[in-house]
Amino acid sequence: MAEFVYPPVIGAAHTLFRALDIRIDMKGTENIPRKGGAVLVSNHIGYLDFIFAGLTARPQKRLVRFMAKESVFRHRVSGPLMRAMKHIPVDRSQGETAYQHALDSLRAGEIIGVFPEATISQSFTLKSFKSGAARMAQEAGVPLIPVALWGTQRLWTKGRPKNLKRSHVPVTMRVGEPLEAPTDQYAGAITRRLRERVQELLDAAQRAYPDTPKGTEDSWWLPAHLGGTAPTPAQVKEAG
Repeated sequence: MAEFVYPPVIGAAHTLFRALDIRIDMKGTENIPRKGGAVLVSNHIGYLDFIFAGLTARPQKRLVRFMAKESVFRHRVSGPLMRAMKHIPVDRSQGETAYQHALDSLRAGEIIGVFPEATISQSFTLKSFKSGAARMAQEAGVPLIPVALWGTQRLWTKGRPKNLKRSHVPVTMRVGEPLEAPTDQYAGAITRRLRERVQELLDAAQRAYPDTPKGTEDSWWLPAHLGGTAPTPAQVKEAG
């Protein structure tokens, strides 16, 4: 079926990123399968993560259908776009409908994008992973593709003002080798391995990241364990 909306949206994103001189460093894209279903799994640190995670599939000429909260589809601007790009709305009170939709898409050869932390990590460290991605991969008989993003939180994240006028921001993305999801293994065990893979990729992305905070006031985007002033996971939970 022809894609009339998704490619132009990607083109518009590329134009914006070029205008802002967003310096994208993307490695491992050869790990995205050229055909067939897969579950792309990424960490979640900013509101634009679905755009950047989706870009990792473009070198292989693939489009990613993301599972996103249903409220995004009710928005007067984002809603029509999300539906036209065939992303999948998730109503948490009726999660099985979205799950089945994703399964059908995987079996039809689509790549489904999932943020298994479910919400943005305000500490910019990995939260625990929900097992839905692993269960979908098992049922559909497709691999899991781990992805790590770093730098996207500096553009727009939870609890901080949107700053799409910020220019010259590096965004580093790493894609790992596919992880199989055998049906004879527990989804929880697969999820733990998947989280370990994403953590390794995140560590690599952070090591490769070319920027450091310009002072104490600019250190908000760096996790506490790396010397930044982002809240620790415990502080986020306490403020919760």
